[in-house]
Amino acid sequence: MARVFQKKICMLGDFAVGKTSLVRRFVEGRFDDRYLSTIGVKVSRRKVFLPEYGEMHLLLWDLAGSEEFTGIQSNYLQGAAGALLVCDLTRRETMQSLRKYAQRLEAVRPGAPVILVGNKKDLADIRQVADADLDALAQELQASWLTTSAKSGENVEEAFALLAKRTLGG
Repeated sequence: MARVFQKKICMLGDFAVGKTSLVRRFVEGRFDDRYLSTIGVKVSRRKVFLPEYGEMHLLLWDLAGSEEFTGIQSNYLQGAAGALLVCDLTRRETMQSLRKYAQRLEAVRPGAPVILVGNKKDLADIRQVADADLDALAQELQASWLTTSAKSGENVEEAFALLAKRTLGG
């Protein structure tokens, strides 16, 4: 009989980087370009099947990207198996914020795996964050990285699957 795992995954990043859009694309298979700011946390879930591990139930905690929630955020990080650290490829400063999110997670959940996600890959003409920038930060944080587009769906499944595998030591 296949094993079933349940893992809490946190979505971390600044305002308007696309955390909610990535979750919506992954869970519902759709994209909505209307911006709705997350207040506090929104929890979604999706089952995935990883051939080498079995069925996994992902609980996706989409955390608000606001400094005013930093005290609360550490409570939300309790029990996290890992996190997607999301930046907006069209806003360089959002990539630079990923260190602080990684540090917050590390303080609460030492050793929890993170995947860096450069979102909005579809906006290549106004991109400010290069692959080399993501690669350098990923090496510093001992993480993997990829670029995604919540709008087109490119690499969204891959980002969540990669983190799911990492939470199981893969």
